[in-house]
Amino acid sequence: MSYLVTLTAIAQKTKEADPEVEEKTLSIIELLISGGVGGMIIIGILFVLLFVAVYIYFERLFAIKSASKYDDKFMDQIRDNVTGGKIEAAKLLCSQHDNPVSRLTEKGISRIGNPLEDINKAIENAGRLEVYKLEKNVSVLATVAGAAPMIGFLGTVIGMVLAFHQLATSSGQADMGSLAEGIYTAMTTTVAGLVVGIIAYIGYNHLVVKTDKVVHQMEATAVDFLDLLNEPA
Repeated sequence: MSYLVTLTAIAQKTKEADPEVEEKTLSIIELLISGGVGGMIIIGILFVLLFVAVYIYFERLFAIKSASKYDDKFMDQIRDNVTGGKIEAAKLLCSQHDNPVSRLTEKGISRIGNPLEDINKAIENAGRLEVYKLEKNVSVLATVAGAAPMIGFLGTVIGMVLAFHQLATSSGQADMGSLAEGIYTAMTTTVAGLVVGIIAYIGYNHLVVKTDKVVHQMEATAVDFLDLLNEPA
């Protein structure tokens, strides 16, 4: 009996000597706002860049999808009108389709009667203008993809400088808990910057692929139209 009492007393003393460590939890919002004024400014800039990147991505995506709509029978109808001498009907048909392919074809039709080289040059110039319209603001996504991680890293470097400054001013007696908290808070800006950069990078490459498909479609149409003009009467 006395043995059991002794074990119980030892267990109680051990429990009192080793209190339970309170588990700290940190939400994403608390993590974002715990970096001080400098960290919050960096996070704010990254949120603005994220908003800009998402807006440009969807705006360009819808514009490129609209430009990629193409009727497979379009060139057959143009061929019939041109070979039949119905130039005005061919122009009217082009004006009824709002896409780069129809505008290039209309430019070529408007030059019929000029040397083939002049027609080809006119189509190339119109094609450059259409490509410029398709790629409008897409370069901003590439800029965000490169700048966001660097801005996030800048926030981390600033946070690390402040953390080590605290350690230096305290003659090496700084509380390790608060020092570690400052360091992981500083790392938050790098995480945020990488997230924004990855999103912008993926969006940029997706738009580039979509744009290339429209450009190839324009090139194929231009070749078909020039071949039509080269056909013997």
